[in-house]
Amino acid sequence: MLFDDLAPSSALQLIGFSDVDAFRPIETMEDARSIPLDIPNFAAARAIVSLPACRIIVMRSFARILDTAYRMPGGMVILSMSDDLQVNFKGVDLDARFFAALHGNDECHFVEPRTNHHAMIIFSPELRDRGWFDRADHLRAHVANRPALLHTRQLLLDILRTASVQPGLFETTEVAAHLQEGLLLALDDLFRIDSTSDRSTSVHSERAIKLVQRIDDYVATYPTAPIYTADLAREFDVSIRTLGGAVSKVRGMSLHQYIRLKRLWATRARLLKGGVTVATCARAQGFHHLGEFAAAYRAIFHEAPSDTLARGRQSGVPAG
Repeated sequence: MLFDDLAPSSALQLIGFSDVDAFRPIETMEDARSIPLDIPNFAAARAIVSLPACRIIVMRSFARILDTAYRMPGGMVILSMSDDLQVNFKGVDLDARFFAALHGNDECHFVEPRTNHHAMIIFSPELRDRGWFDRADHLRAHVANRPALLHTRQLLLDILRTASVQPGLFETTEVAAHLQEGLLLALDDLFRIDSTSDRSTSVHSERAIKLVQRIDDYVATYPTAPIYTADLAREFDVSIRTLGGAVSKVRGMSLHQYIRLKRLWATRARLLKGGVTVATCARAQGFHHLGEFAAAYRAIFHEAPSDTLARGRQSGVPAG
């Protein structure tokens, strides 16, 4: 596997997470918020290498819903590191043929139905503009030229392995700059898309995204209130079909499933803080039938709410 042959060094930071609660502080620092979809099989890992004008982060992600705010004044490229990538980005299904690019800021919404391996290359604002980013403040997905994509992947793997086994090379500015230049040239090829056959996708689903954001705000404002689809559609002045379609498109599940999942995670965050009862935490998020709540909680988190509360009281696990 991607991380199996790597060892941490002075040039390679290697971090693994087998527990979702240990991972949450990392997300908090990065202005990201995820809802894991497969707690029993949770595993995440990151390999990080710094070059003179860019930082490479290769990641093993996990099944999740992810909202994140990217702030990339120098630009960023995200590409798959394997051919089995599956992700929904702002309501559009993307696979390993795609890479994404952003210069500036954007609020992004993803659903990853399974574990993915991908690389994020973050550029320093001091790096000279190479004409890659045609629109600011908009994460755009492109269909990659296959040979260029494979070449870029291989270069990234070579850089990681070199950082693992020969970290001293990265202390030499000339060597590090040479590795970086090779990567930049590979990205030049990746961005060389024929405009006459451009299959780059516009990943706009702005109306659906805004509707989901309004749902998120509504749930946060009325945590204990029962939420009915018809009432919510009336509140937002849209049809029930439009409302349900927006959630399905952006979040990959029904409106009912999504609201229940958000409330279960909010309840779990309260339990992990300790000091209150299970019933109090559940009712604060609108769960009034405690038997049904306990069953739904166990189905998602594979432990009883009381077990979560006990762990929170004993270890002070940070809630995300």
